[in-house]
Amino acid sequence: MVAVLEKSTETKLRISGAEAVVRSLLAEEVDMIFGYPGGAVMPVYDALYGFQDQLKHVLTRHEQGAIHAAQGYARATGKVGVALATSGPGATNLITGIADAMIDSTPLVCITGQVGSHLLGSDAFQETDIISISMPVTKWNIQVTKPEELPEALARAFYIAKSGRPGPVLVDITKDAQFAEIDFNYRKCEQIRSYKPIPKLNLESVKKAAELINGSQKPFVLFGQGVILGKAEQEFKTFIEKAGIPSAWTLLGLSALPTDHPLNVGMLGMHGNYGPNRLTNECDVLIAVGMRFDDRVTGDLKRYAKQAKIIHLDIDPSEINKNVKVDVPVLGDCKESLSTLTSLINTNSHPEWLQQFHEHERIEQEQVIKPEMNPQSAELTMAETIQQINKVTNGEAILVTDVGQHQMVACRYTKFQKSKSNITSGGLGTMGFCLPAALGAKLGAPEREVVAVIGDGGFQMTIQELGTIFQTQAAVKIVVLNNNFLGMVRQWQQLFFDKRYSSTELMNPDFIKIAEGYGIKGKTISERKDLASSVKEMLEYDGSYLLEVCVGKEDNVFPMVPSGASVSEVRLS
Repeated sequence: MVAVLEKSTETKLRISGAEAVVRSLLAEEVDMIFGYPGGAVMPVYDALYGFQDQLKHVLTRHEQGAIHAAQGYARATGKVGVALATSGPGATNLITGIADAMIDSTPLVCITGQVGSHLLGSDAFQETDIISISMPVTKWNIQVTKPEELPEALARAFYIAKSGRPGPVLVDITKDAQFAEIDFNYRKCEQIRSYKPIPKLNLESVKKAAELINGSQKPFVLFGQGVILGKAEQEFKTFIEKAGIPSAWTLLGLSALPTDHPLNVGMLGMHGNYGPNRLTNECDVLIAVGMRFDDRVTGDLKRYAKQAKIIHLDIDPSEINKNVKVDVPVLGDCKESLSTLTSLINTNSHPEWLQQFHEHERIEQEQVIKPEMNPQSAELTMAETIQQINKVTNGEAILVTDVGQHQMVACRYTKFQKSKSNITSGGLGTMGFCLPAALGAKLGAPEREVVAVIGDGGFQMTIQELGTIFQTQAAVKIVVLNNNFLGMVRQWQQLFFDKRYSSTELMNPDFIKIAEGYGIKGKTISERKDLASSVKEMLEYDGSYLLEVCVGKEDNVFPMVPSGASVSEVRLS
């Protein structure tokens, strides 16, 4: 690939490659990076020292914390997140977060130090071939061995990370390239020959899609994070309102449409709502917008929406027909695609079809939601904890979740009014994601309340990032839903393995004492009478706060589509 660079932002300076890295970040308007220093990246850290007033560096306690924090920052702000690490174990510790960002389409630029170019391939101290390791989980990567290549490599990295379907890129820089000097002149990348991040919209495809929608009696929209990434929230809302189509969200699509919108019928997938799952196999036209037909959404593909004509709007050609064969593909930026499609559809409504969703919602309310919110039950539930947080935040907070039962409950019950409010690990399902991601989200959006909801298992995977919260004084509100189990695995063991709880029960430490050791105020509750006042106290506290809520040990999450089942076989118990 040959980059076409425009928009010079610097006059020529004679500086080191390390300083060129820092000045390149500033030219890309980066204001915050997350990282952990080490020998092979020390020249960059030395260069950072002189730019502390322009570029804030957040020292995490582990490189995995740095990459997840960069993800949280990117998801909350819509900007490119930046992570910085040394070679060898520093670089490999980024890989989980890079893979997470790749599958969840999060724009990241990861910069790693590398041993000197004369040592490459010699098994030198802390040498790892991070280019080969990261290749399957990056949108693009490059190793820079000559300092004069640095500005163009970084310009290209930022362009690729944020253009089209976003994703992570990695720039690996040898130590000698950091020390050597160059005449620095940075130009932002605006185009790369042979790389076409946004497909040209095919008007004939849009017309075919409009014809199907106009002729449908039971249309159904599935929307994903593509709506948020494409900044198309208003266009999407206009589209469904004109067509009067019930719309359900994927895990990452949550918050693209206000939760209380009359056409928002809930969550898709394995632990999604009853109606959206069952009625997927009853609609006559299925319109997928910015989602990838993940297996957790579709269940058994052989029995997925076989009765429906399927329209798929996406920016990534590789997603078309990858899992579900579609009748009308509409490739392009969804902001443009939706706007064009809306101009061609008829104004319509489908009250009888929408009523079917309401009827399924009533059944779920009676059989699942009321029991979970039962004030007479012996133990506190995850659901009522989330409901209480909702009452205080009024749907205005950013919710960050880890992975497991608490994630499904939090995403099903949290109410949202604003986009970019739900931050979670979707496709990779990374335990340990939440705490550092919440930190990154709060630092990126300090004006917003950030609530981290974590299980006791995932919390302990990156618990050391309490130290970063302490050092940055980020006012993250942390809710640990503690059932002394790896809850989601335990639920499967209960339902499908005859309650053989193999290696899932946890003996947990005193989380409040640990938080206090980091200067973070905390409190544990186990009784319902303390819930409302404790949530209020946490959210009103001026600073970070950890609220541990002890919930039922065998508190399960329903509805549930068992693995390998059809979405029509969703279980309520």
